[in-house]
Amino acid sequence: MLELGTTAPDFSLPDVSTGRTVSLADFSAEKALLVIFLCAHCPYVVHVQAQLAQLARDYAGRRLAIVGITSNEIVDHPQDAPAPTAAMARAAGLTFPILFDESQAVAKAYTAACTPDFFLFDARRSLAYRGQLDASRPSRGTSDGRDLRAAIDATLAGLPAVPRQLPSTGCNIKWKPGNEPAYFRG
Repeated sequence: MLELGTTAPDFSLPDVSTGRTVSLADFSAEKALLVIFLCAHCPYVVHVQAQLAQLARDYAGRRLAIVGITSNEIVDHPQDAPAPTAAMARAAGLTFPILFDESQAVAKAYTAACTPDFFLFDARRSLAYRGQLDASRPSRGTSDGRDLRAAIDATLAGLPAVPRQLPSTGCNIKWKPGNEPAYFRG
């Protein structure tokens, strides 16, 4: 896992809905930045879609920027290509940009392992939280975003994020053959 305190790795990727290039620098005025690795087909992402949409609504205007990144290879997983991902985002009511990491370099830079995977950075773009949204899973419970919301609230208040951070759970990122990172155990 990316170490707490690590500076946000840079990115410059196309938005799946508009094709416009979005970069880390585009969020420099915000007090916090949430980077979410996700995909269109993962049952864990499907399970939390409504909570992600609600989270974006609840924190609108509170100086939290949110960006999604999809890094799955699309030859064997065409449902995670930009057009189906854009359709999923519209249907789910996700209002934040979702970017396509075709090379998977950004996922590697963040040590993203699964979908969904959450990385919260403070105003200095120092990693404050990397962990689960909440304890719900597709087979149990309704997502309330409790863990991530506590970290966001602390970060926006200028406080350290919660000390107990549990890793995200979900489907592994679908790496291109031969492109699997050293930290991947498939």
